[in-house]
Amino acid sequence: MRQKHDLTSRELARLCGWHESKCSRIENGHTAASLADIRAWAQACGEDAAAAELIDIARGIDGMYVEWRAMERAGLKGAQESVLPLWEQTRRFKAYAQNLIPGPLQSRAYTQAVLSGIRERRGLPDDVEAAVVTRMDKQKVLSERGKQFEIVLEEAVLYRRVGPQEVMIEQLSRLLEASVLPSVSLGIIPMNASRSLMPPVEDFWVFDDRQVNVELVSAFLTIRHGSEVRRYLDDFARLTELAYRGGPALTLIAAAINSYARSHGESRRAGPVDE
Repeated sequence: MRQKHDLTSRELARLCGWHESKCSRIENGHTAASLADIRAWAQACGEDAAAAELIDIARGIDGMYVEWRAMERAGLKGAQESVLPLWEQTRRFKAYAQNLIPGPLQSRAYTQAVLSGIRERRGLPDDVEAAVVTRMDKQKVLSERGKQFEIVLEEAVLYRRVGPQEVMIEQLSRLLEASVLPSVSLGIIPMNASRSLMPPVEDFWVFDDRQVNVELVSAFLTIRHGSEVRRYLDDFARLTELAYRGGPALTLIAAAINSYARSHGESRRAGPVDE
């Protein structure tokens, strides 16, 4: 903005009433710009109207990126409890997954396997049992009046094993049950869908079309800035267009269950195996 208006750092600092080094510190990321700094900067450049959007971005950055080690410092149970207020307040949920069945649709055994894996990978205290109870209790939101869940899964999620095959059979059966709940709209993108326009992306949740949460390898990402949220909403709409719903979606789930059942039966006939 400064360069667009042909202002030097010294000139901008003078207009804002700052020491000239302050502009350099802000521009090079050595000092964070306060909200008052942002307003003064925009005004000095003659772009008062831009201040509101820049302030919105700045507020969104605060707390946007939280490392798992910070969020899970007190254990997995505490991390599960930290998101409960958001789940209680939200009325409209959107979720996309290409890796795991989303938490509210998970069976207890599947959740146990997922959280046990996280605990082991991250070297966390062993409070998996308590964390499982918290996550299972969170599933009550599925039956709360006024809440709606629009969920889109990649078909590959159905075949991504988390635990023994019998766990997957139980989990997919749970998915069938959840898919007919009045509050749940489930779509499944078949593996043979054309992905030229919309490839698979990271798993994400959208809360009341105002906030997006993304789970990264190292951190938990919270997105609130309007233009970024709209990008996720646009991609969610494209993903939804690719998804099967109703009978075709249930057929995909049933096919996955049959695949696990056949494989499990063959394993049992062949004798003990390491699943």
